[in-house]
Amino acid sequence: MTSFADPRDELPIHIPQLRAFAISLTRNVTDADDLVQETILKAWSNFDKFTVGTDLRAWLFTILRNAFFSSKRKTRREVSDPDGIHAGNLFNKPDHDGRLAFADFLRAFDQLSAEHREVLVLVGANGYSYEEAAGMMGVAVGTAKSRANRARARLCDLLGMSVGEDVLGAETATTLAVMGRSGYQAA
Repeated sequence: MTSFADPRDELPIHIPQLRAFAISLTRNVTDADDLVQETILKAWSNFDKFTVGTDLRAWLFTILRNAFFSSKRKTRREVSDPDGIHAGNLFNKPDHDGRLAFADFLRAFDQLSAEHREVLVLVGANGYSYEEAAGMMGVAVGTAKSRANRARARLCDLLGMSVGEDVLGAETATTLAVMGRSGYQAA
């Protein structure tokens, strides 16, 4: 065999044998051609790992074989869904809704008075009872309850919510349409 200065120059010589090997593995000419193409791309991008002076054809066959079996393992885990019915029923509510709601909450929380922030942190965030919070703040229990109630009402007002409303709210018709869960389609 002719000696090449750069092993990349030798690559085209091996394509017919790679194709024959790929056809024997896949039993499909189109899949075999895709496999050979994937092999050439992987070899080309990893030539720095090839040891000059060793058998290039053996290295290429190893890449092809590994690509074939990796593909087989991957397709074994895939679900056949030619009509898209299964995929159409899968959806996730966007993660950014919670982050946006939390950012709105922080802006509103920062606008509360120090007394209101304090009671909400003690009672709401840390879970202390009104009695415990009142003791920590040095006020009567009724004052702690009153501050917490006023703080919650002010927070709802700043967020444009009614008392008891969920920060993230129920799925709106638009959200449901985007997720593919309603009769109408989003624009």
